[in-house]
Amino acid sequence: MTGTTAAMKQAQRPAADAAPVGRRRRRRRHLGSHVFLMLLLAALLAPVVWALLSAFKPANDIVRSPLTFDPSAVTFDNYAAMFQDVPLGQSFVNTTVVLVFKGAITMFFAPLAAYAFAKYRFVGQNLIFGAVLVTLMMPTIVLIVPLLLQMKSLGWVDTYQALILPGSVDAFAIFWMRQVIAAVPDELLDAARVDGSGEFGTFLRVVVPVIRPGLAGLAVLTIMNIYNDFVWPVVVASSERMATLQVMLSTLAQNITGNRIGADYATVTAELLAASSVALVPLLVLFIVLQRHFINGILAGSVKG
Repeated sequence: MTGTTAAMKQAQRPAADAAPVGRRRRRRRHLGSHVFLMLLLAALLAPVVWALLSAFKPANDIVRSPLTFDPSAVTFDNYAAMFQDVPLGQSFVNTTVVLVFKGAITMFFAPLAAYAFAKYRFVGQNLIFGAVLVTLMMPTIVLIVPLLLQMKSLGWVDTYQALILPGSVDAFAIFWMRQVIAAVPDELLDAARVDGSGEFGTFLRVVVPVIRPGLAGLAVLTIMNIYNDFVWPVVVASSERMATLQVMLSTLAQNITGNRIGADYATVTAELLAASSVALVPLLVLFIVLQRHFINGILAGSVKG
């Protein structure tokens, strides 16, 4: 009996010794993963931090010593000169108007279309949804000429209508919300209909609360896409009066050199960094504030049951 007990203890000892070894290996793997992610984060944030800090440096210092930063030499001259040389305020107003109205159209109609594709069965459903996906796969440059001709025939060139309406019901938004709404149990919809709820009421009272994380994720992506859109606004907004922020940033160097005689490379670079920092801050704040909703939206609908 004693020999059996000793043999059992001897057999259990390697397993007991292996447990700490396994934990140490897992800790080393986790530590290695964290170190790698921190290095990757530093590499991604380095240009952003450099641009934000350099905007507060004297113009000549940006060119002479770009990798150094002296807190005692901080100046706001770059921002003051930039706002004086470039009508950035009007471009911010234009971008805000387009963002509010185009974003509202996307957030209202895209989930409704996705609800129809996800929860209804009708003739030609797959064909119509396939056509929607085909538009998603087409390059934007292919659609520019037909859209521009339509805007010209309607007299909408260089207007808010041309900036807002084309592409407001985005194919990606419909596809995104269809995948999210498809995970909503049909039993919830049937129960609401039995209680006498109409179809639109069912969508608002039953579906929308369930898909709220997906809507939040779509809202963040929609805001980023509209805010950063450049190709269509630069084609359809031909005047400085209707230029959006990205269009204004693309012509910033010409505006600075045109408005200031003798503007050198250092001056242009400093004001470009100041303008880019101003344009970057809203998106940075938005992502920091809504990052939890964005991550939940990315994960929405990925697990069923």
